[in-house]
Amino acid sequence: MGLFKNNYERAGSGIAKNAPKKKGFFRYMEIFGRKFWKLTELNLLCSLFFLPVLAAVFIFFSGRISAQLSWILIAACLLLFAVLIGPAVAAATKILRNFVMEKPTFLVHDFFRTFRAEFKHSVWIGLLDCLLACCVSAACYIYPKLIEQTGSKMFYVLFAITLSVALIVLIMNFYMFLMLVSTNLSLKNVAKNSLALSIVALKRNIVTLLIIAAFVAVYVLLLFYVNLKYSMILLFLLPFLPASWIGLAVVFQSYPVIQKYIINPYYEQRGEVNPELMPGSTAEEETVFEDMGGKEKPIEPGAQGKNKKSGGRSAGKSHKGKIIS
Repeated sequence: MGLFKNNYERAGSGIAKNAPKKKGFFRYMEIFGRKFWKLTELNLLCSLFFLPVLAAVFIFFSGRISAQLSWILIAACLLLFAVLIGPAVAAATKILRNFVMEKPTFLVHDFFRTFRAEFKHSVWIGLLDCLLACCVSAACYIYPKLIEQTGSKMFYVLFAITLSVALIVLIMNFYMFLMLVSTNLSLKNVAKNSLALSIVALKRNIVTLLIIAAFVAVYVLLLFYVNLKYSMILLFLLPFLPASWIGLAVVFQSYPVIQKYIINPYYEQRGEVNPELMPGSTAEEETVFEDMGGKEKPIEPGAQGKNKKSGGRSAGKSHKGKIIS
């Protein structure tokens, strides 16, 4: 009956600050497991910003008001969504970046603080993404019909160009919001660097696209090819589960690229080391406190009240960032 005899009040020796970290898929799964419920909360928080879209759908199918007024309300709801979605994605990206960097995060507070701080720039990215999504949707509907009616090969070329531009912008989005919340670069330079990184890190970007495709494919297949009862459960879970998982994978894949090509070169030009890559204090700094993780003596029950723990909050954006030329 070890369950009752074991002493769970006895503290262990702690975890060493400089202990070796897992890499690749195993590190992602470690972060995912530790932050599972936080990811669920983040997914639900982001889902609230889709309420204007749901309101637009409800107005469209309700039929209780005049057609002219309904279209005005639908347009207003969709415009509100287009304005809010960019800052919401930026805020979620900041939270996910903190998860990947294993920084302390107060989810709701940090989310809305980033939402306000990055609103000015991220709103333009969100508007352009929504505009592009509308254009691609229209192209997917119109070009096949034109090809079928005319048989002209020119429409194949235009359709291919449209899809290629959409794919490039999608890859740029892996970096734009992440760079926006991690550096002090202007929006113009964020877009320029994102375009450069979409080409420079092409192999990693393709892997990220495949990960996203796998997430979406599995969810869609489960949604359409399982029993109706389970399909309804999956629809109910939509506000809680998949988006934050995909976002964590994107940030996990993309942030090391930004560190390598944007943040680290900035510090190298100044003859400094990126603080994110430093396992502890530098040689030039006076060590006031020493991290004793992995070295402490186990704390016996009854001695806990004698110990105090302190914590601090990480700074926000502290990197200028290099412009890729």
